[in-house]
Amino acid sequence: MLWIALHLPLLSLESFAATLLQRSGELPGEPSNQPTLAAPIALMDLHHIVSANPAAQALGVKAGLKRATALALAPQITLGQADAARDAQALTSVAHAALAFTPAVCFEPADALQANTVLLEVQSSLRYFGGRNALLKRLRAALAPLAHAVQCASAPTPQGAALLARVDAPREGRHAADPATLERLLDAAPVWLLGPGREHWEALQGMGLRTLSDLRRLPRSGIARRFGQGLLDELDRALGSRPDPRDWVTLPQVFQSRLELFARADTTEQVLHGASVLLARLVAWASAQHAQVRRFTLHMQHEPRHRHDAKTPPDSTLEIALAEPSCDAAHLLVLLRERLAHLQLVAPTLELQLHCSDVSRRAPPNTELFPTQRSEREGLTRLIERLQARLGCEQVQRLALVEDHRPERSSVLSAAEASGVAPASSRKAGSRAAVAVAAPAVQPVWLLPEPTPLAERQSRPLLDGHPLHLLCGPERIEAGWWDAALAARDYFIAQAIDGALVWIYRARLPLSAASEGEGWFLQGRFG
Repeated sequence: MLWIALHLPLLSLESFAATLLQRSGELPGEPSNQPTLAAPIALMDLHHIVSANPAAQALGVKAGLKRATALALAPQITLGQADAARDAQALTSVAHAALAFTPAVCFEPADALQANTVLLEVQSSLRYFGGRNALLKRLRAALAPLAHAVQCASAPTPQGAALLARVDAPREGRHAADPATLERLLDAAPVWLLGPGREHWEALQGMGLRTLSDLRRLPRSGIARRFGQGLLDELDRALGSRPDPRDWVTLPQVFQSRLELFARADTTEQVLHGASVLLARLVAWASAQHAQVRRFTLHMQHEPRHRHDAKTPPDSTLEIALAEPSCDAAHLLVLLRERLAHLQLVAPTLELQLHCSDVSRRAPPNTELFPTQRSEREGLTRLIERLQARLGCEQVQRLALVEDHRPERSSVLSAAEASGVAPASSRKAGSRAAVAVAAPAVQPVWLLPEPTPLAERQSRPLLDGHPLHLLCGPERIEAGWWDAALAARDYFIAQAIDGALVWIYRARLPLSAASEGEGWFLQGRFG
């Protein structure tokens, strides 16, 4: 077996930093979902500091200080409240991202020092992903949108991988391919990594026991009598000499995630920054089941005291429906941004919730070198989605073919749909159903809004004073008897003096000539 441990040493600070809104003017382009920890930030519990980022530690703020002391040392520090539920949501998203690589994913127990650790059993997945190094590379890429600092390690046992991930290691992490290597790496690990070791740290330090190798050289009976059997049990699980059963993470059928903002969001750009964090979690959830998102809903909870009147709703809901399912966070963010750009917040927003239950399970996207017809269609679909999000669905139109031989009635404008079928409400009244049939090749694409009468000379049509040379025809079209707009025409393809090809016709029947006019008419031009 091979276990990979993902330890997040700054999880609490990063999950809190995600609730901080970026300042106005800080979003010239795409909003970043990377919460910055450059400014001093610390978390409190019962008015005492429980964790601080490196910027705050550089100013003297550390765990255990009182709130007033921390503010005296760093007046510009941002203080937040530690929230276990907020951390759990962030850690769950990491587990969801890991589920895309293996179904065997679990958490470290909440009472362990490695509580912010996700474990993956990947032995059966190595061949598919091309080995451990290739899998780790793809795993890091999948975790990057979640914006967490991750320490990786691998070992034959879950507890051993968790301990190695907790040790300060190079960027690529510590990896043990066999029990002998694991034992050698663990011998150099500090003894306080074990749960009972932290409880008896002062006594162990006083006895000169600082590493696990120091502990293992002592008689086991004496260690159990002095520090309890739990210390040896945890060490045995790490080395693989004791069973270590785990409970696998189960994926919820419906995605639901919330983000309580640290400060109220007064603009849609600030809302978008918070929503980008939730979208990254949504993509991780969808990727875990190899699915793509078809529809999601953003709920914005407003601040009660800033509502204009009693009629102001307590929350706003924005639903995004995709014409083509997608699992691309950047694309989902673009659509949400276009919709938010046309939204006027009724009141400042305090909390965001993202809900999704409509997904599509389908084959992975094409990764060929050259684009195929399917990939080109997906590009057009995304363009239509973005235009509809910006301009509105009814403002983006297309030509739909209709079963009618009359050229001026053979197409109708309808709302653009990625599926290629216009909605029933947008079809022209009185026409037959819109169908995707190809027009004859002898008819031009460019038609005039209304047929233009042409002058004649000795019964020959003239265009710009020059006679036209008939090349092909006649093509007889007779239709419209069902709607009292009879058209009986003979169409010809003619060539102008400059070589351009045009489409002209003349009335074929006297009745038609009386209703449409006599002589020749220009209907369209060939491109």
